[in-house]
Amino acid sequence: MPMMKAAAFIEPGRIELVEKPIPAVGPNDALIRITTTTICGTDVHILKGEYPVAKGLTIGHEPVGIIEKLGSAVVGYQEGQRVIAGAICPNFNSYAAMDGNPSQDGSYLIHSGQCGCHGYKATAGWRFGNMIDGTQAEYVLVPDAQANLAPIPDGLSDEQVLMCPDIMSTGFKGAENANIKIGDTVVIFAQGPIGLCATAGARLLGASTIIAVDGNDERLAVARKMGADLTLNFRNCDVVDEVMKITKGRGVDSSIEALGTQQTFTSALRVLKPGGTLSSLGVYSSDLTIPLSAFAAGLGDHKINTALCPGGKERMRRLMSIIESERIDLGPLVTHHYKLDDISAAYDLFANQRDGVLKIAIKPH
Repeated sequence: MPMMKAAAFIEPGRIELVEKPIPAVGPNDALIRITTTTICGTDVHILKGEYPVAKGLTIGHEPVGIIEKLGSAVVGYQEGQRVIAGAICPNFNSYAAMDGNPSQDGSYLIHSGQCGCHGYKATAGWRFGNMIDGTQAEYVLVPDAQANLAPIPDGLSDEQVLMCPDIMSTGFKGAENANIKIGDTVVIFAQGPIGLCATAGARLLGASTIIAVDGNDERLAVARKMGADLTLNFRNCDVVDEVMKITKGRGVDSSIEALGTQQTFTSALRVLKPGGTLSSLGVYSSDLTIPLSAFAAGLGDHKINTALCPGGKERMRRLMSIIESERIDLGPLVTHHYKLDDISAAYDLFANQRDGVLKIAIKPH
């Protein structure tokens, strides 16, 4: 049986390189030979045990590669073709997908009999490295390939399209969910890769004043290249006070929270104008509290939108079209390169945010 190398979740604190069989291809699948993938902040949540996945699961959800083998029912593609697939790979057959929310394909309500409460299991269309084996491997099996494979335009490098499957799609969805109009003032909290993409998305959507917030001056410098007009280092100022000064007390039209902490969520709510929109992108690992005064006791006409990045081949095509047209260049977000054999060192660098790391290109072959 042919084998491949894959980075698997062993237990909290341990993701290790293991040997696994190369997946067999079903009629609706495609086997992709990974040429480049990367590590996401969500993968770090998995590593730390903050987001549960099955032991032995291959991690990663951002594939760039070449079609190695196509299922018998998949048409319109050819073996040897360069493609990406979204981190979210829905089959577009669920109630959620048919209701206009394909990223929620597979999400379901859960009920706890002990407390009588309901919750939401938002695994959704996010299958790679969550429900099925992911992309930090030599090969990945793409389910429902007809709906999820997107050919890479000639002339674009792996690094140029590496952000499309998740980071760019997520950041842009954050901007789209912020209800940005031409001439708006927008503040983006946290300038990691997703926040930087949200900053770029806000510029493309027509915001005229974009305020980027972070505690790292190097990232704030990158934010300016991505479209930020003003930058605030939260270590040097009271961000809420500064934003209110900038807006002359009006508050911002929209805020985007791209970190996933109570503090940033609260600040994103406090700077909103009446009727403003908070677009939440962070992955939260504990309960959130909504401050009474910031929420105007529920009477402020505020909107809070959450998002899981859209997937599917049309979303991927649109994102690559933006890159191909040179409206945006996300290549500079790739700051480091590692071989798959050195995945443990790559995780150590990324999880501890050393050496100015933003995104790491992982090369299996």
